[in-house]
Amino acid sequence: MKKIIIAAALLMGIAFAASAQPRAIGLRLGYGTEASYQHTLNGENFIEANLGAFGFGALQASAVYNFMIAQPAWTARGEWGIYAGPGVALGTGFSKGYALNIDVVGQVGLEYTFWFPLQLSVDLRPQFGVFIAENTRFHSEGAWGGVIPTLSVRYRF
Repeated sequence: MKKIIIAAALLMGIAFAASAQPRAIGLRLGYGTEASYQHTLNGENFIEANLGAFGFGALQASAVYNFMIAQPAWTARGEWGIYAGPGVALGTGFSKGYALNIDVVGQVGLEYTFWFPLQLSVDLRPQFGVFIAENTRFHSEGAWGGVIPTLSVRYRF
């Protein structure tokens, strides 16, 4: 009985801690279209996870740990944030045969969270990595796609 009570208390504590952290879900539009999820950790820093399609022949999942660099008070309402962070990406291409890419990404961006639950952000996210197909090689095509500014629209809850 003690184990059940301890387990229930632990689960409730985890649930309360998870629900206390701000989150956001939405779309990231730019070089491709991605579903985006943000989860705030220890204060202002956050993890961003994305899953998207690039053209008709590529899918990619990425995760980035972003550090909130500054939160300037440029407006009386809403919150601004400047962030940057490292991450990883795993993708597959299947338009010209099967291929796999494993990348290291870097992201830098500017976000604005309105006084109602809407968040807009603009960021750059270049990536470099290994392209595994018939001929395995390093690639930097993601670096050029990553310097295209990307607009994100998210619902913050």
